[in-house]
Amino acid sequence: MGDVRTRILDAAEELFAGSGFEATPTAVIAKLAKVPKGLIFDYFPHKVDVLVALVNERTHIEEAREIDAVPGDPAGTLARLARGLPLRASPAMRRILFREADTHGSVKERLGRLNGELIRRARFALELAQPGARGDAARLEVAAAMFAAVLLYQENLWQLTGHQIDPDAVAELIAHSLV
Repeated sequence: MGDVRTRILDAAEELFAGSGFEATPTAVIAKLAKVPKGLIFDYFPHKVDVLVALVNERTHIEEAREIDAVPGDPAGTLARLARGLPLRASPAMRRILFREADTHGSVKERLGRLNGELIRRARFALELAQPGARGDAARLEVAAAMFAAVLLYQENLWQLTGHQIDPDAVAELIAHSLV
């Protein structure tokens, strides 16, 4: 039957992604998790604590691995970074992050940290792939920020519209903008 806390978080993830935090009563979370409503509060004193636990436990970036950068090949380097993207967050968690960032400071902070780490890694990958470009820090920062935005947002776009963004094409576009 699974760990009770995990079932509560699984149910909350599904419901928050579908209806949003504010529109999801704890009674509905309890029903989906197949637990008494009061048991939720044994694990999470307030409903917002469920959201905070979800965001903190189910969104993260894995420890840095070596970046497979090839000097002179920024597009290929970014494409490989995207394929080995160390961001771990389900499509549902990504929807929750974007939906709740405007109304919950802890969610906004987490999204900011994830975005910042992706930007840092993309910028580093670009610096490795284009050693001469280090002097143009502003352009590298913008390129890295654009790449991180696409990586973070692509699953939301796909869920909303059915349109998928090809990270290789984005990598190519960004690389050409740096020439």
